[in-house]
Amino acid sequence: MKLTFLLPCAAFAILALASCKKDNSTNENDEIETTFALSVNEGISENLTQDANDVLNEATFERNLQGSGFVAGIEETTGTLSCANITVTPLNGFPKTIVIDFGTSGCTSNNGVIRSGIVNVTLSDSLRKPGSVATMTFSNYFVGGFKKEGTITWTNTSTAAFKSWSRVCSNGKITDPHGSFWLHEGTQNVTQTGGTGTKTLLDNVYSITGNRTVTNSAGRVRSGTVITALQKKTICENIDQGVYQIQGPNHTATINYGDGTCDRIATISIDGRPPRTFLLR
Repeated sequence: MKLTFLLPCAAFAILALASCKKDNSTNENDEIETTFALSVNEGISENLTQDANDVLNEATFERNLQGSGFVAGIEETTGTLSCANITVTPLNGFPKTIVIDFGTSGCTSNNGVIRSGIVNVTLSDSLRKPGSVATMTFSNYFVGGFKKEGTITWTNTSTAAFKSWSRVCSNGKITDPHGSFWLHEGTQNVTQTGGTGTKTLLDNVYSITGNRTVTNSAGRVRSGTVITALQKKTICENIDQGVYQIQGPNHTATINYGDGTCDRIATISIDGRPPRTFLLR
């Protein structure tokens, strides 16, 4: 009788253990895929924020609001604003309000990026003057089909030795061309590492460090930090170098932006697995 009773119990225990292992495996795979998806979202968010930096730099350059003796010259820009309408008020003194309008139907800049909508900037003083603050907001603004929302606040933290800014992203939201969205926020430091001694934008190079948090539409969150400083060259449309690390519940994802080549390709590897490629926009 005992044997008859124990056999079904043993069978039940084996089935329960197998089911538990299956559930654990399913949960782990779900967590990994969630981390991968949020890592892609983070990569795109960071890249679009850097694109906003390009827009801000070029607008202030063209309207002689950079300071430090900069004089605008169309041959010295990338053409980012080649199809945008820029208005600056007031004509004299600070603070200034800058409206960069790319239109409603979308326009393709000289460097091939399609934008539409409006970027609004409030500038407390010349962009390159220590202590100046530039606050950016977006009105129905799209870059390459991605809608960008939220506030970016640039505070000039430069010293006599180098040009740098603190960048705070708050209430950030990106909606992709398929209608899916995610939220992002964080504080980062941006230092100009190339082109500091010239009066052109074309040789400018920026180094980015710091931390960010990204949240998907289901409320699942991942946080990360820059491990190897990200690099954004003005002549490149996208971030072209650097490593960003995102921590999952029980695993780590690594975003690699490349080797300095100007392209829109980045990769993600989770716990040393073979990297998967994604596009920055």
